Amino acid sequence: MTKPVRQVAAKIARLLFGAFILLSSHPAAAQVRIKDIADVEGVRDNQLVGYGLIVGLNGTGDRLRSAPFTRQSLIGVLERLGVNTRDQESRLDTRNVAAVMVTANLPPFARPGSRIDVAVSTLGDASNITGGTLLVTPLLGADGEVYAVAQGAVATGAIAARGAGGSVTRGVPTAGRISSGAVVEREVAFRFAQGDRIRLSLRNPDLTTARRMAAAINRMARSPAAQATDPRTVELSLVGRDAMGFLAEVEQLRVEPDQVARVVIEEASGTIVMGANVRISTVAIAQGNLTIRITETPQVSQPNALANGETVVTPRTNIEVDDQAERRMGVLRGAVTLDELVRGLNSLGVGPRDLITILQTIKAAGALQAELEVR
Repeated sequence: MTKPVRQVAAKIARLLFGAFILLSSHPAAAQVRIKDIADVEGVRDNQLVGYGLIVGLNGTGDRLRSAPFTRQSLIGVLERLGVNTRDQESRLDTRNVAAVMVTANLPPFARPGSRIDVAVSTLGDASNITGGTLLVTPLLGADGEVYAVAQGAVATGAIAARGAGGSVTRGVPTAGRISSGAVVEREVAFRFAQGDRIRLSLRNPDLTTARRMAAAINRMARSPAAQATDPRTVELSLVGRDAMGFLAEVEQLRVEPDQVARVVIEEASGTIVMGANVRISTVAIAQGNLTIRITETPQVSQPNALANGETVVTPRTNIEVDDQAERRMGVLRGAVTLDELVRGLNSLGVGPRDLITILQTIKAAGALQAELEVR
């Protein structure tokens, strides 16, 4: 065999080997990591809330006469700073202050000194809090304890302009965020190694997916280390194992999540989403609407100059009726795939609104082998 022939043969062999690898790995394309479909039970965010004041507004804050809570908060803040305004309460008339609610999510494993983002929203009749500064605001958890303290300049990302003849507003100028605006003061304790067992919680509960997860973990551990206790929970045994190292290996395992056959319809926007497992039994579908089109084409009759006649406009009306008689009933065979289902419905020439009605009618006929969720 000559050298050029050997090079061509080697190239063909590499191409065939690459094609074999692609074909053999194709089923794994639908697999996802366990960390993307499940969470460690107990590791979660905690909601925080607080009440505070924003100052430094350009006359767009609360009216103190119509927002008594803003007035009382302002007086309280000034008293804590050594300024007595109780005797002059009736003369307080600033528009540069706004009362706001401050919310944040405390992530798991947040340590004292770390920073988190906060969101602020007005309570009174303030029209714009852009450019304001939030004063020190304690953020409380559900147990009433202070877990963080927020303060900083507020950014809304909104635009508001007003003139003598009108105003323009884009976005929501009465709600904003402070990036890294809160300092964590207290942590929520959680330890992985506090027991000999830990549980994984599926974000979308499914019995088949839970059993596949347990089987994949047992193959990796080469021992019965995991057990699916219910469609949402997979329990792991940590006896004789390093908790952090074992979980790090588990979350990288790939499984193929199963899903329920479901059709979700959003009627307000005309959105339809169908899962891959949606099937339809043999059914015949006919869809059509009566369309009447009327066209007016008036014709002008102009006599000769010496005929002593009058110019006459003759109406001419053309009426067309389209009952879509050429559109025939379509048949969808049983156990069709999602691609065949969409292709068959599109062949009828229907739009999203008509498709919603067709799917609801198919479900009523008992031919749609899937859950139909209408929102």
